[in-house]
Amino acid sequence: MKAVIQTLALVAGLVGLSACSSWVYRIDIPQGNFLEQKDIDKLRVAMTKEQVKFVLGTPVASNAFDNDTWHYFYALKSGNGNHFEKQLIVEFKDNKLQDIKGDFDKSADFNTPLDI
Repeated sequence: MKAVIQTLALVAGLVGLSACSSWVYRIDIPQGNFLEQKDIDKLRVAMTKEQVKFVLGTPVASNAFDNDTWHYFYALKSGNGNHFEKQLIVEFKDNKLQDIKGDFDKSADFNTPLDI
């Protein structure tokens, strides 16, 4: 009888302890380049690589075989289990910005070079 009570107490304790696992704090884990739409709105066609790097920062991934395509990627894994990702692909031709693709909108002025 005493062993049954001890076993039930142990099982109840383990069940109660497992309910406390949601109390554990889990940190958010950001990775990559955090970009905002206001940064993307500053981009203009025919900007140099240095100008783009000044506006957006250094790309998170570089390709040794294609130096004319830059990848900006941002991921946030929240402690609560949510996952958020955004990417931007910047394409150059002859060291000048040609096009952008990804999860951001092109500004209305993107096709207007800065020189004009």
